[in-house]
Amino acid sequence: MSEIEEMQAKLAACEREIGKEIIGQRDVIRSVMLAVLSGGNVLLEGMPGLGKTRLVNTISHVLNLSFKRIQFTPDLMPGDITGTNIMVRDAESSSFKFEPGPIFANIILADEINRATPKTQSALLEAMQEHSVTVGNISHRVPEPFFVLATQNPIEQEGTYPLPEAQLDRFMFKILVGFPSKNELKGIVDLTEDRRAEKAQTLITAEELVRASEMAGDIKIADAVMDKILDIVMATHDRNNKYIREGASPRAAQAIVKGAKARAFMEGRYNVSFDDVESVAYPVLRHRILLSFDAVSDNVTEDKIITGIIQKLGTQNG
Repeated sequence: MSEIEEMQAKLAACEREIGKEIIGQRDVIRSVMLAVLSGGNVLLEGMPGLGKTRLVNTISHVLNLSFKRIQFTPDLMPGDITGTNIMVRDAESSSFKFEPGPIFANIILADEINRATPKTQSALLEAMQEHSVTVGNISHRVPEPFFVLATQNPIEQEGTYPLPEAQLDRFMFKILVGFPSKNELKGIVDLTEDRRAEKAQTLITAEELVRASEMAGDIKIADAVMDKILDIVMATHDRNNKYIREGASPRAAQAIVKGAKARAFMEGRYNVSFDDVESVAYPVLRHRILLSFDAVSDNVTEDKIITGIIQKLGTQNG
């Protein structure tokens, strides 16, 4: 077995291990794994109590990554996230020492991120994009690999603030966590009530994860497939589409490329397919498309718009 095949097998085993503690939600687990493999941040949206926090905790354990949870509340301050300089005194003098905040870990769970004020939400921006935190005039690097996995309650709920567009664009994926089926709900109840239930085990190291990410980045992508990615992103700027107020940024095209490569790698292939592109287009674009008033009044969602774009391009290519 080659190194690539061995790593693909390990990642598949990690997915199965996570599934021991997360009933159902197989697509959600796969999408988060793709983002992690691509080095991207994830926004998980769903009603409270659907296991979003448990999912992130389980992933950090299986992947053997350091983990910190930040509960976002309206009174949370930026320094509570990044850390602050504190004064240290001794017999001769006094000086400032940096006290790191919870942002300094491999996986950051930003729980209910949209319950904090926009100013506090923006404290994550530098870490998400630059993998560093600046306090005063000094920048501090966060540990590698580094991912922000944020949970968000639907914006219609009371006590939520919309995320700034600049911050939304720094999330590689927005993943929707739906309500479980009746059988899945029974499995969740049985799992939480059974103290003897098998727990997920650590299967991979941080170094192996970084190596797997490098392998996924080397997956080949044909010119025709790249053109499809660019066409999809450009279609979000079609002024004839009355349902789109603003389209996706160039960062969306980069995210589709990375996500499609990661999906091909996890499925044991050595090149990106059109199916890979279409699959990751939804989590990449759904938070980067701003809906018009017509879309809201006609009950047209971002996913419906993405489906329409893919179908239209498929017809044109056909």
